[in-house]
Amino acid sequence: MGKPDTRRLDREIRQATRKLEAVRNREMWPLDGRERRAVLGALAGGSYRIVRGRSAGRAEQRIETAWQSAETRLLAEITAMQVERARIVREAAKAKAAKKSSGWF
Repeated sequence: MGKPDTRRLDREIRQATRKLEAVRNREMWPLDGRERRAVLGALAGGSYRIVRGRSAGRAEQRIETAWQSAETRLLAEITAMQVERARIVREAAKAKAAKKSSGWF
């Protein structure tokens, strides 16, 4: 029994980490549809209020909340994938130990 095959999970973890960094840099590409609509809606509302000469405080708050929710979602995805990877590695080690202990020598 060789090493456990975690390449797919490792690739997805790296991809999610890249997405998290992009969200922290306020890039739009990693956002899902709901998050993208929330950010763009808040931007449009804030722009309208600024053009009318009013404060855009609430719109800024909505934008920040949308970015934070995207960051939270990606952190949860990364954590779940890391837990799954650890489970696969642990099961492979357990199977390897069981195979070794059942041998003759």
